[in-house]
Amino acid sequence: MPYVDLDDARLHVEVDGEGEPVSVLAHGLTNTCRELARLTPFVRGTKVRFCFRGHGHSTSPATGYGFADFARDLDAVARAYGATRALGTSLGAGALCRLLAADPDRFERLVFLLPAGLDRPFRDTARFLHTADLLETKPRDEAVDAVLNDPERLAMYERFPTMRDVDEATWDHADLGALAQAIRGVVQDVPIEDREVLRKVTAPTLVISRQGDSTHPAKVGRIIAELMPNAELLEFENDVAMYEAITDIVQRVSALVAA
Repeated sequence: MPYVDLDDARLHVEVDGEGEPVSVLAHGLTNTCRELARLTPFVRGTKVRFCFRGHGHSTSPATGYGFADFARDLDAVARAYGATRALGTSLGAGALCRLLAADPDRFERLVFLLPAGLDRPFRDTARFLHTADLLETKPRDEAVDAVLNDPERLAMYERFPTMRDVDEATWDHADLGALAQAIRGVVQDVPIEDREVLRKVTAPTLVISRQGDSTHPAKVGRIIAELMPNAELLEFENDVAMYEAITDIVQRVSALVAA
């Protein structure tokens, strides 16, 4: 598999498709580059998926797990492949915001999928720190089993049985201790210092959010869509409505990326 080197990390990269445009995809916290792998074949052009530091099969530096570091990862991969489009999910959306705060014109098209935060403290701290504790104190199999059998996840699996297979595939992390560091780094940080800087981002943007998600509040998606002058918001009533609209979402993303 290809990789991208930074001064403190080597990032695992996987590439789908070919030709223009080139899009970089940044995954969510505790996920990997395979998070959206089942959907990227339906999007035009070259799609570059990578694992953030401490995730998947990327390397794990001893320190450096704040949003500035994840933004460096995203920027390095985008530059290595000449990406002009960017899609960020949750953590990836936060890293994308951090990058745009420093360079509002960094990308020509943007997609924010389930953004989790902007410039306010993290909301779900206790639950995520508990996950970090599990990863640091239990053997690998026990830790992953405990995560996958969290009551909230079990409730989701009842609604969407296939998601358990997806989660089991994405929990293929080389270093669970580093993943715990990444969790702690994220919940103790904020993506950007001042949300108002996003008003300078003029690229056509699609923001996708859903109601009833405590980790990814729909309010965050609304704020991003209000701040960015050329943003469109797709907000769903709940996770079921969003799941049922997957085909339409992929079509909307593909149309934006291809424009």
